[in-house]
Amino acid sequence: MTPRTKGIRTSKLVNEIQPSGIRKFFDLASSMDNIISLGVGEPDFITPWSVREACISSLERGYTAYTANAGMLELRVEISNYLKKQFQLPYDPKNEIIVTVGASEALDIALRAIVDPGDEVIVVEPTFVSYAPLVTLAGGKPVSVGTSVEANFRLMPEQLRAAITPMTKAIMVSFPNNPTGSTMNYDELEAIAKIVEEYDLLVISDEIYAEMTYDGNHASIANIPGMRERTIIISGFSKAFAMTGWRLGFVIAPSDITSAMLKIHQYTMMCASTMAQHAAIEALQNGMDDVGKMVQSYKQRRNYFVKSFDEIGLPCHVPGGAFYAFPSIKNTGLTSDQFAEQLLLTERVAVVPGHVFGSGGEGHIRCSYATSLDNLKEAVTRIDRFINTLK
Repeated sequence: MTPRTKGIRTSKLVNEIQPSGIRKFFDLASSMDNIISLGVGEPDFITPWSVREACISSLERGYTAYTANAGMLELRVEISNYLKKQFQLPYDPKNEIIVTVGASEALDIALRAIVDPGDEVIVVEPTFVSYAPLVTLAGGKPVSVGTSVEANFRLMPEQLRAAITPMTKAIMVSFPNNPTGSTMNYDELEAIAKIVEEYDLLVISDEIYAEMTYDGNHASIANIPGMRERTIIISGFSKAFAMTGWRLGFVIAPSDITSAMLKIHQYTMMCASTMAQHAAIEALQNGMDDVGKMVQSYKQRRNYFVKSFDEIGLPCHVPGGAFYAFPSIKNTGLTSDQFAEQLLLTERVAVVPGHVFGSGGEGHIRCSYATSLDNLKEAVTRIDRFINTLK
């Protein structure tokens, strides 16, 4: 028996995982005044009043006990109706939907439900910072596949095929994407689906930004014939309904997978907050007009922001969704880390260096436009002034 290493109290697995690269800039920015933050990935809108009122009413009526592990059936029925109406995705509320504590928990239980030790999971990057660490924590091996600005940060079929090995269990995709805002249409996803079927893989598809698709309709890989049985969809209320602090998400999948996910959920979370679930029912029943207004505002900001970046000399592809711009800073001669740090210290604009989002992210910065148009205009003025000092 190998003796335990003296003095080390935390697991080797956790020790090997690096802290989030976003946090470094949040911590630095929070200690400074007159900051314009483009680093935060959350709406600048307040949760619609009727949704907040539903939460208050839940408390007033004394709904303070646990709900079913999978979430209130009434809410799961509303989620099922929403998915069918908005995205043509039919799922049974009784055994194919679990209400989770945010989309983050949904990602965690999805991976832990399907990954065995040593399984490889392909992570399409640049992407949200938690994917690869969550694969590792589930006992799997993350395999990075980088996308490029030349391909509008879309996954190319030949890239996927080249990354597959006998140990590959699943791929993780996120469209609209954080941090690039890239989307993939039905035909492009169909080409990916053929390979997924050929190699008998599963797909974890994070579609938390689905409502924020600006040019055309959102396409889910689960819409493609044969893919419903292979896909786990992650979503939630944080982005579309401006409910980040409520920590309420959901995961949908075929019943054999939701059954496995529910075991993990019931042992770790028991259930999501009861009051938040009542609020979510109101959001789905009466909140879509508010969603539409917020999305329209984001689209207006996107158009301004991307055009402005191009004009000041930072080429930026047009993001089809989410609320992030991902301009190139390669012509400044700085790394994304250097650019973000110097911009913060000299002009007090907080952005996130692209490399923290994985392969293909270096040479770019992530800028959230989930802030007021006035803030965006002032940020562009400051960034323009900063890059002129580099010439």
